[in-house]
Amino acid sequence: MRFRFTAPLWEWSAQGGWFFVTVPEQYGDDIREVPRMPRGFGSVRVRVTIGGSTWSTSVFPDSKRGSYVLPVKKAVRTAEGIGEGDDVDVALEVLDL
Repeated sequence: MRFRFTAPLWEWSAQGGWFFVTVPEQYGDDIREVPRMPRGFGSVRVRVTIGGSTWSTSVFPDSKRGSYVLPVKKAVRTAEGIGEGDDVDVALEVLDL
């Protein structure tokens, strides 16, 4: 299961320093429909590419946004020159199938 999308980078206001991209709702629905073993916080393992950076992480369900959120670590933000509010082109592959 692979998706490509563009979404803005945002900072979690409750805990400074954490930055996320929200997975579009239609893709979140597709991810949610696949039966899988439960993991901590409802997380789903993924492989992500933003620009020239590729890494493995997890997306987490976010009922406030109606989808999943993808954490974007500082090393990637720095390497790709992205900051809060920037539109980010994301290639996401779900590893938990």
